[in-house]
Amino acid sequence: MSDDLLPIGRFARLCRLSVKQLRHYDDLGLLVPAWTDPASGYRYYRPGQARDALLIGLLRAMDVPLPDVARVLSGDEHDTPEEARAPKEQRVLKEARALKEVRDRIEADVARRRRGLRLLDRVVAEGLPQAEVSIVREPARRVFTARERATPLTIPDATGACVRRLLPRMSPDGLLIGLFPLDMDEEFDVRVMVQAADGDDVLPGGSFASAVHVGPYEEIPLTVHGVLAWFGDYGHTPAGPVREVYLNDPATTPPEHLETKVQIRVEDAQ
Repeated sequence: MSDDLLPIGRFARLCRLSVKQLRHYDDLGLLVPAWTDPASGYRYYRPGQARDALLIGLLRAMDVPLPDVARVLSGDEHDTPEEARAPKEQRVLKEARALKEVRDRIEADVARRRRGLRLLDRVVAEGLPQAEVSIVREPARRVFTARERATPLTIPDATGACVRRLLPRMSPDGLLIGLFPLDMDEEFDVRVMVQAADGDDVLPGGSFASAVHVGPYEEIPLTVHGVLAWFGDYGHTPAGPVREVYLNDPATTPPEHLETKVQIRVEDAQ
């Protein structure tokens, strides 16, 4: 055993972590001791490992998930030319890039929570929405389709990516429609379609429960809730996906005046 090794208790105090945490990080392969006594199982660390331990403690104090912490410690597996020329600085560059990615994810989560708070404020002020629902008959439409994989947290990003891909095919009078699953799994497809006479795909028609949402896109879930409540009130069966038909241009329309048709197919309609 090297003379510069620190027993786990001393190392824990140096890094402001508990012995229990260090054992847990060892079990995860996140911070492996420099040497473990084969007889006693006691763990020892090198002073140079304190940098990683302190970084882990800092990130965990900010609620950064352990998988993200692991990515920061390991860095990106693909070196940039600058990193290849400066091996002593390589780790710092990798950590900075990985930390930027973690920061972006935290920022996105904060934005999502703020949207949730705004929705909650509206429900507190106005109560649960009572959507004015009518049954409408929608024709089949020829469309171009863009598709993205998403999670419940990344729906806005996936929708935006689809819209950007469809921009070259959009005309001033083209109808833009988003399709979102009725049942939210961990991962699913988000589809956005633009109506076009020469479209290479067909959006089926049918009977739909329809309501107009007025306000920011982030508040559309309130109207979706109201439409689904209508299904429960009248004993109808909803069939996904949820359709959002965007009636005006967000680039020229204030968020509070945006209009979106929310439509869900009525499975048992005649």
